[in-house]
Formats: sequence, C-alpha cells, structure tokens
Amino acid sequence: METALPTPKAPLTGSVVPAFAIIGWRWISRNPASTIAPILLPFIFLLFLRLIAPTALFPLEIIGAMLFTTQNVGSWVLGDSATWRIEAGLQDLFVASPMGKVRYLFGIALSNLIPAAPALIVLAVLLALVGPPISLGAWLVLGSCIFVLWVLFSALGIAMSSRLRSQREIWPVGNLMFTILGMMAPLYYPLSYLPPVWQSAARFLPTTYAALLVQGATGLVPASPASMLFDAALLVVSALVGIVLALRLYRWRDG
Repeated sequence: METALPTPKAPLTGSVVPAFAIIGWRWISRNPASTIAPILLPFIFLLFLRLIAPTALFPLEIIGAMLFTTQNVGSWVLGDSATWRIEAGLQDLFVASPMGKVRYLFGIALSNLIPAAPALIVLAVLLALVGPPISLGAWLVLGSCIFVLWVLFSALGIAMSSRLRSQREIWPVGNLMFTILGMMAPLYYPLSYLPPVWQSAARFLPTTYAALLVQGATGLVPASPASMLFDAALLVVSALVGIVLALRLYRWRDG
C-alpha cells in the first residue's frame, strides 16, 4: 500500500527580523560587557564636556550622545555584515534564500540596535533627571529622529561593508567614517557655536537636522514651529536620499 508523502510546507515568511533580534539578544546575554562599550564612548564625551562646557548645555549634550550612539549602530552593522560576508561566507546563503537585501538590512540593523538599547535607556533616564521638563511630544520627536538615523546609518553601513575586500579594512573604515560624520554634526552643541564654514558643511548631514529638530522640540535651543517643520522635512528628504544611494551602492551579489 502506498503511503502519501506529506506536502512540503511553504518557506516561512516574516520570521527573519525576530531571528536577527535573537542574535542581538544572545550577544549581550552571553557577554554582558558588550553593553558597556556603547555607553563608554558617548559618556567620555559627556564627561569631558561637563568639565569644560557651560552647565546649561548638559541636557543638550545628553541628547547629542543619544544621537551619536544611534549613528554608531551603522558602524557595527558595517562590521557584522562585512565579517559575515568575508570571513564566514554567510551572505551567499542569504542571497540564495528568498529573504532579499532589504529584509537582511533591517534584520542586521535590529540585531545591532539591541546592544545599543541599554546606552540609549541610560541616557534617556539621565536626560529626564537633569534636563528641563520634556513634553511627550518632544520625546516622540526624539524617538522618531533616533529611528530615522538608525535606518539611514544602518543602510550606509551595510552598503560600505559590501565594498570592503579584507578584514583589515573593517575597523579603520567604519570608525573613520562614522566618527567624522558624528563630529561634524552639531550633536553636542548648538549649530551657532560652529564657525560659518563648518556650519555650511554640517548642513549637508542628516544628523544635523535631527539634532536641530530635537533641540528645538525640547526647548533647549530657541526654534519656531516653522523652522522645526523645515528641519523635519530636510531630515526626511536627506535620509531618503541617503537610503536610496546606500541601496544602490550596496552590492548584494559579489559576482
């Protein structure tokens, strides 16, 4: 008597992002010290600026540390995706799967956001304790800016990783690119503190408009509703342009 073979199940869809989230969680659960590294760099800046800068700027500097931490997720995405492709050869497996490069981008971005989350939470608590009263709307603006920068710089990181050819290039390229971008934008200080030439250069960076928008929404820097709306529009437009360019630059198939 013939036995009917079971019908093969269709490939699961929509499970890629949770799987990458587990990767991020397993990283910090097995090595809790990995949650300290994202906190150290922004706190070093905060400590230094706390000693030399006016006390009134400290809440603004905390917001800058949150945005800088979010931007650095792109450097970690660059490192992971390049290592998986160059050393582990995993990207060939992902290319052969029905996942696609966009879902891969969000998956690896989420796995690197999870280790950065403790730093963002600590900074948010510190902001609530030492800063002026912040409205719910201002918190929503801050969260939205963090989301936009997370997607943008993760896309830039994964695009740059696809162009690297050796492990030796990962650390210098990632640190150089994302540190320079973070220091050129007015994250830890008002834009008006910069020299005019530097101000002009900073206005080409999406991070600048995220900083201006959050600084205005929290009342730390005077800003009119019209200027804040303009900054929000420029942030969205520049982020979309950056994401499109990153996806065009991203080499999904090495061949």
